[in-house]
Amino acid sequence: METAISSPIKLSNSAIAEVKRLMDEPGFDAAQYLRIGVKGGGCSGLSYVLGFDKMEADDQTYDIEGIPVVMKDAHGIYLFGMEVDYSDGLNARGFVFKNPNASSSCGCGSSFAV
Repeated sequence: METAISSPIKLSNSAIAEVKRLMDEPGFDAAQYLRIGVKGGGCSGLSYVLGFDKMEADDQTYDIEGIPVVMKDAHGIYLFGMEVDYSDGLNARGFVFKNPNASSSCGCGSSFAV
């Protein structure tokens, strides 16, 4: 079993509440982790990854307020210090990424450049 270390990212209280709500849904696979990462693509060069997934051999594991989180070690340089928030307002609903490492981001906030 991997030892959880200090997470390079933060989840806001509203993001924690929403993730826990999703984890409490009937039929949720409790063997899955919350995966946070990046992938190539999007209008600014890199896109955020946020979803539930199985742990892979090269993942780092973290515990954020009881939420099991996995992230590729190599993604830390892009995401260190980032906060994931959740908004459920009338104009915008969903997870919002506040990344201090992004030199620019697209209008929808789901991709960025470093």
